[in-house]
Amino acid sequence: DKKIVLIAGGASHGSGDHEHKAGCELFKKCLSQTPGVQVTVYAGWPKEANALDGADAIVIYSDGGGGHPAIQGDRLKQLEAAINKGAGFGCVHYAVEVPKDKGGQEWLKWIGGYFETHWSVNPFWEADFKTIPNHPVTRGVQPFKQRDEWYYHMRFAENMKGVTPILSALPPESTLKRNDGPHSNNPHVRQAVLTNKEPQHVMWVYDRPDGGRGFGFTGGHSHKFWGNENFRTPVLNAILWIAKAEVPANGVKPALTPEDLAINLDKK
Repeated sequence: DKKIVLIAGGASHGSGDHEHKAGCELFKKCLSQTPGVQVTVYAGWPKEANALDGADAIVIYSDGGGGHPAIQGDRLKQLEAAINKGAGFGCVHYAVEVPKDKGGQEWLKWIGGYFETHWSVNPFWEADFKTIPNHPVTRGVQPFKQRDEWYYHMRFAENMKGVTPILSALPPESTLKRNDGPHSNNPHVRQAVLTNKEPQHVMWVYDRPDGGRGFGFTGGHSHKFWGNENFRTPVLNAILWIAKAEVPANGVKPALTPEDLAINLDKK
């Protein structure tokens, strides 16, 4: 079996938002219906010294920035050891943000991009994904629209080498009305979106030079959005893909009920 490790951050927002544990448990339920995978969810950074040993994929869904769980203590070294042995690595929503000088260079090497302050922005907007590229991660995904806190204008690997955009859309001008700040607005993003009209990649996959794989997905602020099959499927597919497991021809399409989205929520 492919060993998949999902690391969930703690509660940080109001009920229904940044539901990291509930999100990871939902991913586990969905992926466990796929033969040949073994999924473990850790609420918080694993305490067991060998938790990442033999992992085929490690995915973090948590808050980020200076409080990112992966940059505390010697955890970057723990991740590096697993990744150097071939583990795929993925980050969901705020987990794509790490400080430039502590995690930024590692994220570029491991997932091909990250949220860099004073370069990237974090507005809420309805993204219209009009075209979906052909890739194993997009199997079963149809064009769709979804409002979310889609971070964009990521800092990517130089010349996008190894990076394949998966979900891309042009943000509306309304996303750049806020004052300049570390997360809100800056001249670089205005040039890219308002002047150059460059579509922004809010999900991507990465083929590492060493043969390993990674992905980043900037959505996932509200737990209810996982109820959208087209929103959920590329993330589930990507987890299998970075583990080098076979992605089903029609994507990971588990049977889910409204009750599945209502369990494991943080007590706020």
